[in-house]
Amino acid sequence: MTAVSRPAGLPRARLPKGRPATWFVWACVAFFLVNLFALILSVVVNSFGTKWFAGWLPQGFTGAWYTDAWSEFALGDVLTVTLEITLVVVALALLIGVPAGYALARRDFPGKRAVLFLLLLPVLLPPITYGIPLATVLYKVHLAGTMTGVVAANLVPALPFVVLVMTPFVEQIDANVESAARMCGARTRQVFTRVLVPLLLPGILAAGILVLVRTVAMFELTFLVADADSQTLIVALYSAAFTPGIRAAQAIDAMAVIYMALSAVLLIVALMFVNPTQIVAQVREAPAE
Repeated sequence: MTAVSRPAGLPRARLPKGRPATWFVWACVAFFLVNLFALILSVVVNSFGTKWFAGWLPQGFTGAWYTDAWSEFALGDVLTVTLEITLVVVALALLIGVPAGYALARRDFPGKRAVLFLLLLPVLLPPITYGIPLATVLYKVHLAGTMTGVVAANLVPALPFVVLVMTPFVEQIDANVESAARMCGARTRQVFTRVLVPLLLPGILAAGILVLVRTVAMFELTFLVADADSQTLIVALYSAAFTPGIRAAQAIDAMAVIYMALSAVLLIVALMFVNPTQIVAQVREAPAE
């Protein structure tokens, strides 16, 4: 038999490239998600379990651990303090950050890149790197151990975060809208409050909720400057788990479930108002002269 030769010019059949690598990546993602789900599920199950020394499930289930955690760790007072601190941080961050984001999006000035770089530092760097010097300063001015000090510490990463989130939202609004409002006789304050704020409302809500989530989850800065009367939920959870004393593991897990549920609800609400890809948008460069 004679071998059939491949016609000249016909490309050789090749297997799709990257398929084993794609399978490996998806396998790693699936492995990570399964482990994460199993870790969360074990905490949730243990928070309802009576005794769990062997087997896949506890010997019984009860909801009494949530009542015990609420009374033992004074979660009512802790949640009140957490709510007060986060609301003040969100209000101040939006009050200052929205105009600052507008200025960065609409104005070109010397040192603009340096300002953007400085704003990125508290967002990108781990909080502990600047938290210790910040706590030292707050202790020297006698603000540590107070709610004012906790608010000031949490504003350091929250304010640049709002500015960086709001800048791409402002850039998406055509500057001709502001020019048209000014031609109709609107002043700068009226342009900002009656024209820009309604258009920026989704971004403002998203930035506020994301700052709320970050403040609730901010452990390092709050831990360094808070005392027993100004600690948030995450610091109280850490204290319950690692400070000396005998505490039921189920009660601590119940407290962790409350914290996870609060953070998850806030994050879901934030994702209803913002597309995460909008936060990564870059500020437009100044036109070349």
